[in-house]
Amino acid sequence: MLLQAQAPVQRAAQTITPVDIRRRIEIIADDSMRGRDTPSPELDKVAQYIAAEYRRLGLKPGGDRGTFIQRYSLDRMKVSAESSVAFVHGGPGATLKYATDFIFASNSFSNGDYAGDLVLVSGPLANATADTASLAGKMVILTGGRLRGPDRDRVFSWKPAGVVFVNNFSDSVWAQMMSRVNRPQLRDPGRPVGGPLALVIRASSLSPVLTAAGADIAVAQNATAFSVKPLTGIQLHVHARIEPVEKNSAPNVVGILEGSDATLKNEYVVFSAHMDHVGVAGPRGSGQCQAEGADSICNGADDDGSGTVAVVEIAEAFARLNPRPKRSIIFLNVSGEEKGLWGSEYFSNHPPVPITNIVADLNIDMVGRNWRDTIVAIGKEHSDLGATLNRVGAAHPELHMQPIDDIWPEQNFYGRSDHYNFARKGVPILFFFNGTHPDYHKVTDSPDKIDAEKETRIAQLIFYLGVDVANAAERPKWNPESYKRIVVGN
Repeated sequence: MLLQAQAPVQRAAQTITPVDIRRRIEIIADDSMRGRDTPSPELDKVAQYIAAEYRRLGLKPGGDRGTFIQRYSLDRMKVSAESSVAFVHGGPGATLKYATDFIFASNSFSNGDYAGDLVLVSGPLANATADTASLAGKMVILTGGRLRGPDRDRVFSWKPAGVVFVNNFSDSVWAQMMSRVNRPQLRDPGRPVGGPLALVIRASSLSPVLTAAGADIAVAQNATAFSVKPLTGIQLHVHARIEPVEKNSAPNVVGILEGSDATLKNEYVVFSAHMDHVGVAGPRGSGQCQAEGADSICNGADDDGSGTVAVVEIAEAFARLNPRPKRSIIFLNVSGEEKGLWGSEYFSNHPPVPITNIVADLNIDMVGRNWRDTIVAIGKEHSDLGATLNRVGAAHPELHMQPIDDIWPEQNFYGRSDHYNFARKGVPILFFFNGTHPDYHKVTDSPDKIDAEKETRIAQLIFYLGVDVANAAERPKWNPESYKRIVVGN
């Protein structure tokens, strides 16, 4: 009986093939797609291709107005440099000029004046203490780089008036930054417009103020314990001015397979991957993907053509499965991941079903390269999805694919791909990822380097996992400590 019950699932899994994976990657990572930048006509073309596949498979549209496409707005903004200026009041005082002394680290602000007492925050943000209650309405100085994932959420939860990054940039690096920020930039559609204001100030421009207040930026940069030091009597006041120069939008693709159980079909398992990449090569020193010889297309075959087609292949396997799983399935291909997890953030804020009805997100990013017999599943320790995956992996030795724990915890991949926007909303996740490689964000991340046979086995493993989760009597459960830190902590 067990073998008979397993037979339809195995037949469905076998529809995931190396030939189909390679064919689909060669379509979406072809030079004609020009690197699938967000936004771009080529990204829209890929979205339409995936939507057509979901329509062919008989999935239900989960996008806007009865379509498979969900769009979110993108404005391209330009800072009014001549009208933006900052003043330090108290201590030795200072007038800071835009582009010479400071820039805005984010363009998600409204025209206006932002002011507050300066406070220096040192040490690991993950170790933040109750001292943060005093940071509301302050201008918080941080000594690290850009904020990512949990750290960004943690700092913004303090409700500061502004976040000030102080760095010792060389003149050449500062000039490179100026060349980027002086051009119109896309606005993050998932970040609320308004405060806190985020800006970068050169250490040399702010050092007289810090020294007068008894603050040592070098000591703060190397601090190992979290601390908060008010710069007594010193305030920062910023005139911030910005204007839109172009309106645009970008797509997500959403297909839904309705579950077979009258009750459980109202719960959903999500398979997600980002279909965008970084576009075409930028100028030298821009920090973008660089041309190599005559090749200027950043194909993104592994990042994340591999994950994109894995989701489509898994969708085809589920569409061929009879009987259907008890829970419903959402197949989600997002955009804007390379810009800052934009598409998944928009989807998590505007899902076609209540977010509380989504029981798991299985996210797939870069699974077509590197070692052949293991796949890293980031987030295994945070919910019982990890134990379920171990069990499913052990039940399918024929796949020769061992799921393993996060081997790069210091790189915080947990906060750097689309699953994070589900996790912070309380949805248990697993993130399937085989790591970076020398072709990461280069024109050499091309379809010919994809190991389609290895990716087939990974996609089949994730399909088997999804079947298990979709048919389980109980929805996945968080580790309580992880829930408190990742969800409640936000």
